[in-house]
Amino acid sequence: MTSTLRRMTLDDLSAVMKIEQETFPLDAWSEGMLRGELDDQPRTRHYVVALVDGAIVGYAGLFAAGDQADVQTIAVLEGHRRAGIGGALLTELLEEAVRRGARSIFLEVRADNPGAQAVYDRFGFGRIGVRRRYYEDGTDAIMMKKDLHA
Repeated sequence: MTSTLRRMTLDDLSAVMKIEQETFPLDAWSEGMLRGELDDQPRTRHYVVALVDGAIVGYAGLFAAGDQADVQTIAVLEGHRRAGIGGALLTELLEEAVRRGARSIFLEVRADNPGAQAVYDRFGFGRIGVRRRYYEDGTDAIMMKKDLHA
């Protein structure tokens, strides 16, 4: 399965919202929240979508300001997971963070999502703390950081 990445636009919101709600049913972002993120693109945000056969199957977003960046979100449709799409999205965010001069990048990941944690481990993120009851359903978030060589 070959995927391509391109910058996310407002026209992508319908497809992205379906993935958002499927992937994060308990704490999905609203369309308004995603619109707000896109409004700050490219100033402080970088959002991309992953396409397979012309259909959006994943997306990711980055916040970057000064020498720090944050992975805002990454999601891939269940039927397209474990095919390298999430890794390609994360690689794009890391590369953009470096292009923007970030020296470190942070993220939060659900404590009950070992699959995502394993991906971040493979990419060199280290655990730096826990945000107790961070998610809407009371699940903790593991805070992770990766130093970049900008």
